[in-house]
Amino acid sequence: MMSNSSGSLDERTKRFIAKLHEHPELQERFEGVMAVVENADGDTLTADDAEQRVVEELQMLGREALQCWAKRKAIGLEHEYDERRDYQRKEKKDSTGKPDMVQ
Repeated sequence: MMSNSSGSLDERTKRFIAKLHEHPELQERFEGVMAVVENADGDTLTADDAEQRVVEELQMLGREALQCWAKRKAIGLEHEYDERRDYQRKEKKDSTGKPDMVQ
């Protein structure tokens, strides 16, 4: 973490941490990458093992990031359409367009 001379976190680090709190699933993936870097489990003995684990963690991070993006995009589009007064949802008509003839 970056800190200034007084030992407190710099603004960039604070913003990053705040964003991680907004996306706990991404925080989990970043923690997974850091666990590989720090060899937290003690089971990564070779560079090939470390590379494989980093690749796996980054793939999971990528999937999570795209899922977060898709959710936010869908919510944003819903709000955008709800706010537009000129947009009306299309509904199927019940009639064929001609009234029944009474005999």
